[in-house]
Amino acid sequence: MSVSLHRLSGKREMENVHLALEEDDLYSGYNDYNPTFDSEELENDVGFQQAVRTSHGRRPPMTAKFPGTAIGARPLVSSFGSRIPMTSSVGRPMTGAVQDGATRPMTAVRAAGYTSSLTRGSTFDPLGQSKGPAPPLEAKNEDTPEEKIKILEKKVNDLIEESCMAHSMGSLQLALEKAKEAGRKERALVRQREQSGNADHINLDLTYSVLLNLANQYENNEMYPEALNSYQVIVKNKMFSNAGRLKVNMANIYFKQKNYPKAIKFYRMALDQISNAHKEMRIKIMQNIGVVFVRMGQYSDAITSFEHIMSESPNIKTGFNLILCYYAIGDRERMKKAFQKLISVPLGIDDEDKYIPSNDDTSSNMVTEAIKNDKLHQMERDLKILAEKYIMTAAKLIAPAVETSFATGFDWCVDMVKSSQYVELANDLEINKAITYLRQKDFNQAVETLKTFEKKDSRVKSAAATNLSFLYFLEKDYDQADRYADLAMTADRYNPAALINKGNTVFIKQDYEKAAEFYKEALRNDSSCTEALYNLGLTYKKLNRLEEALDCFLKLHAILRNSAQVMYQLAHLYELLEDPQQAIEWLMQVISVTPTDPQALAKLGELHDGEGDKSQAFQYYYESFRYFPSNIDVIEWLGAYYIETQFCEKAIQYFERATLIQPTQVKWQLMVASCYRRSGNYQKALETYKDIHHKFPENVECLRFLVRLCTDMGLKEVQEYATKLKKVEKMKEIREQRVKSGREGSGRGRREGREGSAGSAGISTPVLTSPKKASTMGISEDVKADSSHSSNSTKGERLSAKMRSLPASSEPYEASSPKELDASYMDPLGPQMERPKTGAKRRTEDDDFADEELGDDLLPE
Repeated sequence: MSVSLHRLSGKREMENVHLALEEDDLYSGYNDYNPTFDSEELENDVGFQQAVRTSHGRRPPMTAKFPGTAIGARPLVSSFGSRIPMTSSVGRPMTGAVQDGATRPMTAVRAAGYTSSLTRGSTFDPLGQSKGPAPPLEAKNEDTPEEKIKILEKKVNDLIEESCMAHSMGSLQLALEKAKEAGRKERALVRQREQSGNADHINLDLTYSVLLNLANQYENNEMYPEALNSYQVIVKNKMFSNAGRLKVNMANIYFKQKNYPKAIKFYRMALDQISNAHKEMRIKIMQNIGVVFVRMGQYSDAITSFEHIMSESPNIKTGFNLILCYYAIGDRERMKKAFQKLISVPLGIDDEDKYIPSNDDTSSNMVTEAIKNDKLHQMERDLKILAEKYIMTAAKLIAPAVETSFATGFDWCVDMVKSSQYVELANDLEINKAITYLRQKDFNQAVETLKTFEKKDSRVKSAAATNLSFLYFLEKDYDQADRYADLAMTADRYNPAALINKGNTVFIKQDYEKAAEFYKEALRNDSSCTEALYNLGLTYKKLNRLEEALDCFLKLHAILRNSAQVMYQLAHLYELLEDPQQAIEWLMQVISVTPTDPQALAKLGELHDGEGDKSQAFQYYYESFRYFPSNIDVIEWLGAYYIETQFCEKAIQYFERATLIQPTQVKWQLMVASCYRRSGNYQKALETYKDIHHKFPENVECLRFLVRLCTDMGLKEVQEYATKLKKVEKMKEIREQRVKSGREGSGRGRREGREGSAGSAGISTPVLTSPKKASTMGISEDVKADSSHSSNSTKGERLSAKMRSLPASSEPYEASSPKELDASYMDPLGPQMERPKTGAKRRTEDDDFADEELGDDLLPE
């Protein structure tokens, strides 16, 4: 029997005496040793490696002075090879000791996640992941009243958000439906709280949000009575704090309903409920009160409100409104003072020099580039543009009223602006002074005023020269227009208006290639310049580059969706490209914009006639005649249509109107007489022929009709008219012989040269005028019509040929050719097809090109 004794703090403990069983091997344990000294297995010892890598291996040194320290906790290895943790001398558990199967918590000097009882082969698992996944969360019991209330509250909030989002996307009706549904859900929520006994915990903020959103959506949908009722519910509820401010919204609704007295009442009620601490809010309400007084015509009350605002917190809009009120009551001196206040209002924006990069500091230059076009700088630019607009408008308004004359008043405004922060506006005011002279039809003064800018800085010089070029172009002084266009380009080569005016002067000289280059350069400088794009399309059409012209006008149509000029040009181009269906579609769009344009209606009639649709053609020609009954082509077509359909009596009124328009044209009177004869009214036909013979005694056609009618009716005057007919025919034959002999005596080369020059002269036609004012897009100019593009002459020939083919060939009316109808009469105005057509809204095949204006300065609508 062997005895193993262990000493713990100087005390012998019999409990620690172990008796070896007789069955045990007496020599067991001699080869066992403490694994701590096994250095060969240290690399595979997980605990040792963890201690090396962490603070576990760097604990303070062990000492035996204090009981219960790490030295007392070190387990000893018995002969059986097992480690036995020992208790401390004071009876407390040792650090890392295991009691009742649980490890004692570690002290602060130990790293988290380690235990003293780390055994060989164990793994490092500080998060306890080896224990498996966490147990699932307990399912919420949605049947409880509290959970039902929370779910319902969330639904109400979601509906309010959906309503606001629908309004932001423009779906006003959907926003209103969502707001109503939120109101229903919120009322159900209140009832549920009352039923559950939680009436004291009603969410007032949620109720306020629901009612306010519902009122806003009613107002957005212009359901003003319902909106007012919703606002009243909020305002009358004393539990809602600051609800009195919503009276401003109620006043806005009354303003929209033009109930101005009630609007002022509610504005003042809201003003009384807002403390002086909210100064900006009070200023805005007072501004609204002033605007309502202006609408009511009570300018003195409006002036009181605006003057208070200008003394407390001046701003541009209020200053401008104050000037308008003084202008309305005619107070000259107070107008001057208000204008001085307006130009002294501080804008609170930085100087533009701040955004100019310096060449030294690269980092600051990068910052400058970043903030140059940010939203804040854009807002500052917009504010400055708005202020300049109000100042310019106010100056133009009060200039004729503050002094005895317009010029003196404008000079005073210019002097005031020069001494303010808006110095650069002085030159613009001077240019506006010239524009005002134009409106007063004082062109000489306008030109003199603009000429004073020739020695100013480049920007102002360019603007003045551009306007001068435009004025001279209007007066058809193309040399002066070209000179000032060059001056404007020299002062500012990137001025698109100057380039367009230069292109116009070159266009007049028929140098279309060069004109196109100027228009292209203007477009490169300003891609949104519609005048340059329009003129470029006209230039391409002159050059017979129809596809490129079509591309220009299609681009322009994408910018100017409702421009009748652009759509008419597209229709004409498709007609030249032999696509009548597309031309008809574009003309239909033209009359949808300008339904009373007679030339567009006539063009539609012509295209339908070419397609063989006589009924549609008649409809459009008749509408064109109704709006403009002086178009000879339309009158001629309608008369021929009625003759073709055997309604000669109806054709008479059209030919009589043609006689009134062109009284020196004998063919219209012959057509009237022919219609009487074909309808069987021979007596009236005879009287008409006699009247024609009295006016045109040498007309062969009229005498032939008289001879035929007198013979058929058995009248005695037949011999007289037959004698006159022979005499006139003989004189005609003598004249023809003289002309023939004169031609034979002239030189052949000279005759050919004369014929060649006559053939190349072309037909002079008027240029297409706009269905709007000519100043909105361009200025009408007479140009030579391209023989390959003009269809006026061929249309007249087709109509004349149609009328000649209508009666039977055996009748005297058709016995002579059109030349014989006019052979004995020389119209002093020239042949019909070579004269400009009458009528203010007459169109021809080619439109005029647009002259550029500087903003809305020259000849605004």
